[in-house]
Amino acid sequence: MGRKVYDRQFKMAAVQLVLEENLFVKEVAKELSIHPNTLYRWVSEYEEYGESAFPGRGSALYNSQYEMKKLKRENEVLRAEIQEIFKEHKGRYGSLRVTKVLEKKGIKVNRKRVGKLMRQMNLYAKGSRYRYKRYNKKSPSIERPNLLNQVFHTDGRNKIWVGDITYIPTQKGTLYLAVFVDMYSRKVSGWSMSTRMKDSLVIDAFLQGYNKEHPPTGLIIHTDQGSQYTGSNFQAILKKYGAVSSVSRKGNPYDNALMESFYKTIKRELIHGAKFTTPEQARKEVFKYIELYYNTKRMHSSLHYLSPIEYEKAYSS
Repeated sequence: MGRKVYDRQFKMAAVQLVLEENLFVKEVAKELSIHPNTLYRWVSEYEEYGESAFPGRGSALYNSQYEMKKLKRENEVLRAEIQEIFKEHKGRYGSLRVTKVLEKKGIKVNRKRVGKLMRQMNLYAKGSRYRYKRYNKKSPSIERPNLLNQVFHTDGRNKIWVGDITYIPTQKGTLYLAVFVDMYSRKVSGWSMSTRMKDSLVIDAFLQGYNKEHPPTGLIIHTDQGSQYTGSNFQAILKKYGAVSSVSRKGNPYDNALMESFYKTIKRELIHGAKFTTPEQARKEVFKYIELYYNTKRMHSSLHYLSPIEYEKAYSS
């Protein structure tokens, strides 16, 4: 397993436990399973740079915004190449032939991506836009596989993660929480919080989990059919890191019962009745619940009354 990489959200929350909760560094480090020297370094960086500490996600290599900017830059290069090819062939080439030309230039790219970019640029091959009238024909929905089919167990960690988004109301706005839970140990592998429900929310949660756990290729990511999960940005990240997408049937909460159970638990044990004043206050309490309680101490009947981390230590090879 590679070195664990912690994102900016995690580092800021850990530092706040030391500086605002008046806890000892060694105590917090032990609870979070990190080396005290690492936490000392984070605290020092925060004290020196304040809110400017830990730029990006703490490591640009694993920054979801960096990933998205990289995709944007790649698309800009592709658009220029596509425009040149389209012009050279006087508008006669569609996405298939444009893709073939790009391949000859040494640019490997998916035909669907080329087609999408061409549509965005309003580039259509001659004769390809003739439209016949359609009479009450519904567009076929994209079929997405459900690889779980309500089988909620696996024989090892980091083989199946389930994910979902919930919201936490506060007096001064809503905080959104995205979580990925390992089906094997019920551990929260990755999480992210934001006041905006964008695809970067779930990308951050996935990358946090990936960089801490280093799962093998073929990790199944099971979610509902929300646009944050089915959108091109999140799907591109999954493909890049060798993960496989699985989705619940539309309108069927039982297909993701494990996530429903987790959110039912955190709402009952933390959120309901909390009456948070601000999203920032809610963020701190959710961090403490997940990292200092749920993963490390809370017993699960399905885990022989062990916590997720205790279960992994006892039964993972």
